[in-house]
Amino acid sequence: MIFDSLIKPKSQLTTLNEDATLAQALATLEDSGYRCVPVLDSTGQIFRGNIYKMHIYRHKSRGGDMNLPVTALLKNSTKFINKNAAFYNVFFTIRDLPYIAVLDDDNHFFGIITHNSLLRLLAEAWNVHNGSYVLNVSVSDERGDLVRVAKEISRFCQIANVISLNSDDKPGKQILFTLPSDVDRGLVDRIIKRLNRKGYEVPEIEDLHR
Repeated sequence: MIFDSLIKPKSQLTTLNEDATLAQALATLEDSGYRCVPVLDSTGQIFRGNIYKMHIYRHKSRGGDMNLPVTALLKNSTKFINKNAAFYNVFFTIRDLPYIAVLDDDNHFFGIITHNSLLRLLAEAWNVHNGSYVLNVSVSDERGDLVRVAKEISRFCQIANVISLNSDDKPGKQILFTLPSDVDRGLVDRIIKRLNRKGYEVPEIEDLHR
């Protein structure tokens, strides 16, 4: 389920009615400074798609009729997710979009999730503001690897956060362990030495103090 804190609600957004002309849409986009905004139906409930400033400029430069309805240049009409969708669906759906539209249980437009909000969430998940170091531990992806590595690190300190990543060019997985803010470099070296003795490599150490 998507966190409500990620969603910017409709009441805080600049939107356009589907009956607006391209000229009106361009004026709205220039005034707001956004490169695109959501377009809703005449009731303000149904998401019709996005209108991009770039596409209107291209249309205008080719002598296109600016009195056409904004629906003439709509994009991303099928790019939306439900408010109760699985969280990972956001990452598969948003991709190259500046934001993804979010619909409520009645399929009414509820708001948007932006790339920036996702990046903020990842930063919080990584605990970069409250951590000291991030250890990138290479594992073979055998059953129990995560538990064993976590157990070894926990001998020395708490673990602030864990993220597991698959690598396309390397076998196994990379597990990123964020250590709490009170851990110094001396303790990090002791942890790495212990992990190496247990057969785990730590190819990268990120110093969050920097």
